[in-house]
Amino acid sequence: MPSLRFLLLLLICAPAGKLFAQTPFVLGETRTLHSTVLNEDRVLNIYLPTYYTDTIQYPVIYLLDGSADEDFIHISGIMQFMNLMQVVPDAIIVGIANVDRKRDFCFPTTIEQDKKDFPTTGGSAKFIEFLRTELQPYIKNNFPTNDTTTLIGQSLGGLVATEILFKQPAMFNNYIIVSPSIWWDNQSLFTLAESAMQQLPTADMQIYVAVGKEHPTMVKDAKKLHRILKHSGKKNLGVNFEQLKNEDHATILHNAVYHAFEKMFGTK
Repeated sequence: MPSLRFLLLLLICAPAGKLFAQTPFVLGETRTLHSTVLNEDRVLNIYLPTYYTDTIQYPVIYLLDGSADEDFIHISGIMQFMNLMQVVPDAIIVGIANVDRKRDFCFPTTIEQDKKDFPTTGGSAKFIEFLRTELQPYIKNNFPTNDTTTLIGQSLGGLVATEILFKQPAMFNNYIIVSPSIWWDNQSLFTLAESAMQQLPTADMQIYVAVGKEHPTMVKDAKKLHRILKHSGKKNLGVNFEQLKNEDHATILHNAVYHAFEKMFGTK
């Protein structure tokens, strides 16, 4: 048997790239779905559980800002770690890569300056239709899923997640809304709150809202959203709110999503 000293010398002297084979490190898979609603191709980054099998039906988590260079890798890592530690059950994550997030995440504004500064905004209705009529059926038809669906959105993603919650709440069972940009169009989304709370589905829902040490308006709006949800009178609605005062707009997502997964799906 070769001595340890011999093996160490072999390792040190071996030409680079010759000793070990190189293989890709695969986190998930990427698919392209053509959207008739949006008239464009949309890239989907999909994380599958470690021991994925088509004999099990999985919950699905839809992640806005889900490009490979945005939040997909990070949120998938949180899910993989928490599942490995047996804190949360397996789930499929569908990261929706962006094309024009201002267009997709913002509804039309009445603020003239915002129209000039952000000329492509105003297309959230079409994006929501794409989610409902094309993306969700595609995932359901191509993967073994159950009826539990979750939407994660931060910042402008939190704005469109709140818009869906207020306008078509039954699209998802659970909402993780982080630092939502409800300031858009002078907080006009809040004018829908009363009627939205009356139209919530009777099935169980969970909503997690978080904000960090951020602009006072963003903090105030997140707290207001929490109050509206908390006092909706809906017994089927579970609501959690956190202000993570050690996090800012750039750093809040990891901790917020970890806490949300723990509160919503925790198996301890």
